[in-house]
Amino acid sequence: MSAAAPLVDVRSLARELASGDAPVLLDVRWQLGGPPGIESYRAGHLPGAVYVDLDRDLAGPPGAGGRHPLPEPARFQAVMRRAGARDGRPVVTYDGADSTIAARMWWSLRYFGHDQVRVLDGGYRAWAETGLPVTAAEPEPAAGDFTARAGRMPVLDAAGAAALARSGFLLDARAAERYRGLAEPVDPVAGHIPGALSVPTAGNVTAQGRFRPRGELRDRFAALGISAEAGEVGAYCGSGVTAAHEVLALELAGIRASLYVGSWSGWVTDPGRPVATGADSG
Repeated sequence: MSAAAPLVDVRSLARELASGDAPVLLDVRWQLGGPPGIESYRAGHLPGAVYVDLDRDLAGPPGAGGRHPLPEPARFQAVMRRAGARDGRPVVTYDGADSTIAARMWWSLRYFGHDQVRVLDGGYRAWAETGLPVTAAEPEPAAGDFTARAGRMPVLDAAGAAALARSGFLLDARAAERYRGLAEPVDPVAGHIPGALSVPTAGNVTAQGRFRPRGELRDRFAALGISAEAGEVGAYCGSGVTAAHEVLALELAGIRASLYVGSWSGWVTDPGRPVATGADSG
């Protein structure tokens, strides 16, 4: 089965939920520094949505692999089954608005072998602003049968990211001031991987949190020399979450990209790895 188109708009999703064959809905709202996303979920969510926590469910314990390394396949499989995910049944995931966390959910399901997964463009905010119903009732989904099959999306380790920065396009998805080493609010070292290009994910979405049209995304990446034919592409960020948003934006632009899951938080666990600062990408 071919992979589903990555995005769905609120009106299309509302029609699907009203049909007799609704997708599994996963609420992944989360913010760095809190408050916990479960609080937002309990205050109101899309009818039928199940909450999935980024720190607990979409990542393993922090360490040499960064702040949000991949969870073990068995762990991810158990979480998805409890949420009702089934092989072959479509899944839609959403966050607060800009799809940053939802993109990590999308990427994780794709990585573990589920092809029928989409992100709600504009997230909870777009749904609520459209006047569509929300609820505080928490569903009890029937157990799913999803089987995690790791390796279905391309990934990079530290050595691969360093090599790609020299031979292709390694995109740093963080804010420009973090890339330049002017500020680092989370990790112990500021700067970027030598040779990486600064391409903040904020430029992938509108002020309303919706993805820019595919043509605009293609133009954005083309301005950096990046296209489906130009060479291998990869992305990293602070901990492999925002970079998944970059991978999704690249896919919308028709460009296949690898994710460095460990990202900057994993890179700086080894003091022998080089660190660059400033606007110069290499």
